[in-house]
Amino acid sequence: MIKQFLNDPSLLLNAVGEGIYGFDLSGNAVFVNPAAEKMTGWSADELLGKKIHQYHHHSHADGRAYPADECQIYCTMFDGIHRQVKDEVFWRKDGSFFPVEYTSTPVYKNDQLIGAVAVFRDVSKQHETQLALRQALTQVSDLSEQLKDENSYLTAQLNEDWQDSGLVGKSHVFHAMLEQIKLVSPTDSTVLILGENGTGKELVARNLHRLSNRSTQSFIKVNCAAFTASLLESELFGHEKGAFTGANERRKGRFELAHNGTLFLDEIAELPLEAQSKLLRVLQEQEFERVGGSQTIKVNIRVIAATNRDLSKMVEEGTFRIDLYYRLNVFPIRVPALKERKEDIPLLCINLVQQLNKRLGKQLKGLSNKALSQLQAYDWPGNIRELQNVLEREAILSKQSILNLTQPLNSHSKTPVNSSLSLDDLLRQHISSVLSLTNNKISGANGAASLLGVPESTLRSKMKKLGLVKSS
Repeated sequence: MIKQFLNDPSLLLNAVGEGIYGFDLSGNAVFVNPAAEKMTGWSADELLGKKIHQYHHHSHADGRAYPADECQIYCTMFDGIHRQVKDEVFWRKDGSFFPVEYTSTPVYKNDQLIGAVAVFRDVSKQHETQLALRQALTQVSDLSEQLKDENSYLTAQLNEDWQDSGLVGKSHVFHAMLEQIKLVSPTDSTVLILGENGTGKELVARNLHRLSNRSTQSFIKVNCAAFTASLLESELFGHEKGAFTGANERRKGRFELAHNGTLFLDEIAELPLEAQSKLLRVLQEQEFERVGGSQTIKVNIRVIAATNRDLSKMVEEGTFRIDLYYRLNVFPIRVPALKERKEDIPLLCINLVQQLNKRLGKQLKGLSNKALSQLQAYDWPGNIRELQNVLEREAILSKQSILNLTQPLNSHSKTPVNSSLSLDDLLRQHISSVLSLTNNKISGANGAASLLGVPESTLRSKMKKLGLVKSS
């Protein structure tokens, strides 16, 4: 029996499960075993004596041509180098392909290269197993991420009516405010928005305009605290050319620009008494004259005012006109402070994180439960504006998709200044605080030098002078 195998080695080659091709130096097939026939669909009679690269190896899996001179099997015929190849495909007679791993081995006779043998196997099952394993790992990863997400506040179903308004919350006091907005928005009644700094009074005003019949017209804002008494009148009512030094041309005021729309008077309590008197006339008569002019201009406007001050107390003190107060206080809307609606903080964070993603080019998903607990335990003297600033700072510093707080919330707020400290002491404290915030990172986009707005070399020099040594 052994002698029979030795006399006819093809018996062994025909019995193996791998496909076997034999080639001469011209690239012609001189041997094709049954396993190769079965895998490719090409019979030995169809391939023997032919350059079979064009049959089984002509293209890559993506359809790109695979030139014969780049074929690793043919290369072995020319250079006599053994090769082991993965991540290629052989093509079947029916036009389909299957992934293969193969070896290309040179054949020598009397030390003379006479051809090559390619031994290949179909690795479809292995690929399927690998794919299933990758899918299983992905599923495990997804489940892990899902469990992590369950420990984070990532999404919530917002009230559809307010989805794009910026006004989000679920607390009773907040929804009571929304109901007031809905009630008064369709009217032309004057609204007085009351609330602490940073509560979102301007956002309320913009939504009153958005839901009104004037929504297609202008929304004009005036910050009454941003102008001096002399400039405020010009800003509100406009001026004629030559009305005062620097008035080189006629200019329309905010009242005129708001014609048929909404005029939002922010910080209304900061209006000087003289301007209050003129504002009262406009509210009563819907008409005014530009500074330096005599022509009466009639307007059709809806006025919304806002303040963080107690106007009734100012009336008692004589710093705010009582008749203007009653004219403005037709429909007051109080915007609750954030400490009164802490249950809204998760929803607010979602909304603010979405805004930060757009503005900072981030892909933040939300906040950890620990961070949310910290946020809800804080009283927020700066209200939503302070919350926004805290989240923006953390978003800039964070390298993760889930935000955590890197410092106690009270350190985000202003702290009393110890007048007994020297300038160097104050610098040392401030630099130390920033280094702690950046985990002692000095350089780079989120390093201490960048946050302090100084060159890295300057910061290092200052640290050395102040006796600050970077921790390892």
